[in-house]
Amino acid sequence: MAEADRPNPEDIILYEKDPATKIATITLNRPDLLNAPTTAARLRYADLIHRANVDDDVKVLVIRGAGNNLGGGADLPEQEEMLAAEGEYSLLHEFRIGAGEDVRYPPKGSYRYLAQLTQLYANSNFGCRTLQDFKKISILEVKGYCYGWHFYQAADADLVISSDDALFGHPSFRYVGWAPRMWQWAQMMGLRKFQEMVFTGRPFTAKEMQDCNFLNSVVPRDRLEAEVAKYAHACSITRPTDVVFMQKTLFETYKQQQGEYMGSIMTAWLESMLAQVKNDADEFTLNKETFGRGLNNAVKDNDSLYPPEWRLSKGGRKAAE
Repeated sequence: MAEADRPNPEDIILYEKDPATKIATITLNRPDLLNAPTTAARLRYADLIHRANVDDDVKVLVIRGAGNNLGGGADLPEQEEMLAAEGEYSLLHEFRIGAGEDVRYPPKGSYRYLAQLTQLYANSNFGCRTLQDFKKISILEVKGYCYGWHFYQAADADLVISSDDALFGHPSFRYVGWAPRMWQWAQMMGLRKFQEMVFTGRPFTAKEMQDCNFLNSVVPRDRLEAEVAKYAHACSITRPTDVVFMQKTLFETYKQQQGEYMGSIMTAWLESMLAQVKNDADEFTLNKETFGRGLNNAVKDNDSLYPPEWRLSKGGRKAAE
């Protein structure tokens, strides 16, 4: 999909606030594509969180997805362009640098082609770990799929409220082996269970994630919005916003003592090694053949190799039943 054909970031990331309650809401609004953010939408998301952080009208930020899912991860066509495009390909747009600004991006084949990008993802201004620097209270509403980039947000949010039909994980554990929030997932889930997710590539149900103490509340789908509203209201009236800032600074210091940012840098280093990884025979991998037949199709075919209760797709799990 050409850049001109992608929806405007303002249409993908919606924002509203209620100064009376001091509750703001970000809605990921691309339900036909599992709320996948484009690069531009991800940057808008980061900017909105930054603005909410400064805004005295905001004390609590709720993040939710339109439609039946929170989201299935990043925009796959953009990922294909980055990894499989022929010839030179510039990633300057990821850095908020325009094509006409006399900056030349490192060429494909260089270490910096991916390394500069993956290190960028550790920067809170670029939409992957933005919630880490948020000094207000963030609440993530999860339903359906919570995969990939959307699972990053679950690692970093203060509170996570989920419907009982939600699935959590990252497809890349099956075909790459890592993702930017691995350190934080290990901290929030516990190492033993997170290693199970990484090594098997299977998604975890809401009940399993609650058993890991990853979730604050799990309710039926028809009660989800009311449950989130209950938490948001309580958070908005319980203490002054100044105190929230102080509390968040304390918690951030705690997380940094555990190495949250160091973990982000370490994962960025792992991701930058993608071109050096040699797959075993017949393993699913990101190459020209995979992208040629469609990454979505390849992911679905690979999914069918797993036990039904471990499949990523809801359709695949139901078909097996």
